[in-house]
Amino acid sequence: MNTLENPLSNHLGKFASILAVSLGLLVLSGCEKKLIEPEYTPDYPALRPPDNDVTGGTWKQVLLGSPAEITVPEPAATNSAAYQQEVQILKTAAAERTDEQTKAVVYWSSGGALRWNEIARQLVTKYNVAPSANADGTFPAFDPTNPFANPPYAARAYALLSVAQYDALVSAWHYKFKYGRVAPKRIDNSLPTLVPDTDLPAYPSEDAVVAAASLEVLKFLFPKEADYLTQLADQHTNSRRWAGANVPSDLEAGAQLGKAVAAKVVAYARTDKMGNARDPNGTYADPQYTAPSWKSMEIPARLPMLPLFGAVTTWFNRASYQTVVPPPPPKVGTPEFEAALREVRKIADTRTREQWRIADFWADGAGTYAPPGHWNKIAADLIRRDNFTELRTARALALLNRAVMDAGINCWSTKYLYYVPRPIQLDPAIKTSTGTPNFPSYTSGHATFSGAAAVAMGYIFPAEATRLDAMAEEAALSRLYGGIHYRFDNDAGLACGKAVGRVAVDWAKGDGAPQ
Repeated sequence: MNTLENPLSNHLGKFASILAVSLGLLVLSGCEKKLIEPEYTPDYPALRPPDNDVTGGTWKQVLLGSPAEITVPEPAATNSAAYQQEVQILKTAAAERTDEQTKAVVYWSSGGALRWNEIARQLVTKYNVAPSANADGTFPAFDPTNPFANPPYAARAYALLSVAQYDALVSAWHYKFKYGRVAPKRIDNSLPTLVPDTDLPAYPSEDAVVAAASLEVLKFLFPKEADYLTQLADQHTNSRRWAGANVPSDLEAGAQLGKAVAAKVVAYARTDKMGNARDPNGTYADPQYTAPSWKSMEIPARLPMLPLFGAVTTWFNRASYQTVVPPPPPKVGTPEFEAALREVRKIADTRTREQWRIADFWADGAGTYAPPGHWNKIAADLIRRDNFTELRTARALALLNRAVMDAGINCWSTKYLYYVPRPIQLDPAIKTSTGTPNFPSYTSGHATFSGAAAVAMGYIFPAEATRLDAMAEEAALSRLYGGIHYRFDNDAGLACGKAVGRVAVDWAKGDGAPQ
């Protein structure tokens, strides 16, 4: 069991210096270059969940064995002199609050877990660019500080982030209702606040939990962004002081808890076999299932993307996936294969405006937040609409992102089992509407990711299940319309993804959370 230091021991001294720092909304000074921000600045309304998910401290966690695995010390009583001093600090902060601090409160009060997922999508967008070739036609050695945030990397990033948020928040909920320390506004009604009043216990702060957990995981994934991410985490945490919503000891306890849980998630990530997914020793072999087999269409030819990603540790029981492995694809040269190739060519020659639109909408190529991020955004919009608590938000995203990552693992193991060539490799006259990915064709990653996402989100949002399923079907079909996949790639991938999604839903049905 891990025990956190008493948050009352040093928070008052720190607060005076931190309070003076007002970070502009989404400050970018720590980055090599500015991040693009098309969707990350809207002033969404503050969260007003209809209930507090009072049983949340008992929900099943992903990596932690118990919500009490990390000990959070009992806080000082609200009638103590120490606590009254903390309330006075909040009043001083309110009197000195700047316009920039007010903007920060508005930004973060609309949902910390959602905002950090937006930031993760932003980072994936920045890093989703393959390394350029050297002048001699070779490629630079892998640099872990400058990752290529391709679809598998993105899927893993979203999953690790949301698992850290979820496990930390379950523990936070456990201690919130164990100690029952109310929000400072309930103690001193004269305290001016900028966020909705709530009867959710304030200690430890869920915002500080999310900020600290998110910071540590994203620093691990995107090391060059550490300064930028630290600024955001400080801003997120301090926004609760500026809002009058949490006293410093609420925030310190939350920050320590979030950091401790994130350390466990990072330790897990260091052993999940992702480090070998690039196959640094070149041990993968072409099984010669097809002739010709897949080859890189890039000039100069690039090594295939993450050929051993299929061996990465799954979030759900890998044995449960044995029945969902896609069947062997048609062999090159058979009537079935040739018919599928002709269909791709026909669509490419006669592509309609609607087919173009669908192919473009789901393209999610280089310089985007990748297919897993597309579904992350779809889920975020539904979560905002339904006004989830921070805990319920993290649960939904942890379920989605784990299912999507596992779907990718299944897809990649299939790709490098059969090495099916892309349509354009066999028929160079095919006009694609999007870039040709640098890995084998069967099965479609888009279809597999989307099938899993639709099933997982359909469980969380049952009224939307039919619409989500239709979106997954369209996402799969978009790859045929784009000229980069055969129909059998999409059909098999979609079926596999849905099966993975059902495994994820079976886990969620036993996690203790009421639907």
